[in-house]
Amino acid sequence: MANAAQEHRRAGNSVFRMACAVLAATSMLALAVVLPRPAQAQNYQVIHNFTGGLDGERPFNTLTVDRSGNLYGSAGNTVFKMIYRGSGWVLNPLYIFTGGLGGEDPLQLVFGPDGSLYGPAGGGGDPYCDCGLVFRLRPSPTSPRSVLNYWNETVLYTFGSSAGDGAYPYGGVIFDKAGNIYGTTEAGDGTAYELSPSPGQWTETIIENFPYPTNGPYSAMIMDAAGNLYGTTGDGTVVYELSRTSYGWVLTVLHTFTGGLGGNLAYGGLVMDSAGNLYGATATGGTDGGGVIFKLSPYGGGWTFQILYNLIGGEGPFNSLTLDAAGNLYGTTFADGVNEAGSVFELSPSSGGGWTYTDLHDFSFRTEWFPEGGVTLDAHGNLFGTAEQGGAYGHGVVWEITP
Repeated sequence: MANAAQEHRRAGNSVFRMACAVLAATSMLALAVVLPRPAQAQNYQVIHNFTGGLDGERPFNTLTVDRSGNLYGSAGNTVFKMIYRGSGWVLNPLYIFTGGLGGEDPLQLVFGPDGSLYGPAGGGGDPYCDCGLVFRLRPSPTSPRSVLNYWNETVLYTFGSSAGDGAYPYGGVIFDKAGNIYGTTEAGDGTAYELSPSPGQWTETIIENFPYPTNGPYSAMIMDAAGNLYGTTGDGTVVYELSRTSYGWVLTVLHTFTGGLGGNLAYGGLVMDSAGNLYGATATGGTDGGGVIFKLSPYGGGWTFQILYNLIGGEGPFNSLTLDAAGNLYGTTFADGVNEAGSVFELSPSSGGGWTYTDLHDFSFRTEWFPEGGVTLDAHGNLFGTAEQGGAYGHGVVWEITP
C-alpha cells in the first residue's frame, strides 16, 4: 500500500489544480466553515470537510499542533491552519504549492527552532527528475489579514541537483539542538541526510546510503538525547539506529521483520519513551493479519522485541504512533476496525504488565474512511486526525475525539 499511496498523491495533484481553477472565481467565504465544537459527551466529530478546492483534498499526513492549540496540516497541494474561534473551527489556507521549482505534494509538517513550518515536498523541484525538496514556510509580512492568509515559501534544498543525494523525501524532517535538519529519501536504496544551515544556503550531507535489504525508508526518523537516530526502512523490513561516532555515522539493525506472526510493513516511524524504549506498528501480519503494535527495549547491549497487541482487519497503521505522558499509545489503522474502513485506538499499559486495547472510533464507507495519518494530541487530551476520503464533499475530513 505504500506504493499505492505514493501514486495517489501524485495523481491527486492534477485533479487538485483543476479544482482550484474552478473554485478560484468563487466566494472565499466557503472556506471559513465554522463547525460546532463537540460537547464532552460527543466523542467523535468531523471539524472540517475538505471541498477539493483551495482548502485541498485527500489529507494523508499527521496534523501538527502549536502551543495555542491551533492545527496545521496539508491536503493535496494546500498547507492549512485550523483555528478554534468562537464556537467552531475555521480553516485558513496558508500556502498552495503549484509544482515546478517550488515543489508539490507537501508532506509532514514540523515547527523549527525559529517557529517556522518545515517539511518535505514529495515532488517538483529539479525539473529533470521531479525528485522533491525540503521547504520552510513563514507568514508573509505584506499579506493582508484575510481568510486566505498566504505564507511565503523558501526552498532549502532540492533533491536530484547533485549525483547521489537521494530522491523522493516521503518521510518528514526533524531538528537537532544545533538547528540541523535530518530526514530520509526513499528512491533506489534510500538515504538518510543532514541539512546544515550556512549563510544564504543549506548544505546536504548524506549520512547513510541504505544497503539492500534494509533499503527504502518511508517515514521520519526520531532522535534520542545523545543524538542517535532511529527509524524503519524497506517497506518495514527493519528497525535501525544511526549512531554518530568519531569516524562517521554507523548503521545498526535493531530488528528485522520476517512477516507472518511477527508483523510486516512498518510504514510508520517510531516513538520513544523516557526509558529509551521504542514503539511502532506494522500494517500487516500478526495473529489476525491486521498488523501488530510492538515494543523494542534496550537490554544487555542489544534490543528485545515484544508484540504488545495484534490488530484485526484489513490493514493496520500507516503512520507513527503517539505516546502521551502516562505511557498510553494512540494510533489509527488504515483499513482495520469493524467496517475495515479504518479506526482510531488507544493502547494502555495495565498494572499486570499487559496492555489494554480501546477502540475509540470505527470509520465507515458511508461517512469517511481511510485515516492514513496518525493521531495528534493537544494539551487538553483531545485527539485530532484526518480521514483521506469521504466527508460531505467526498474529499476527506479533519476529525476530533474528545475524552
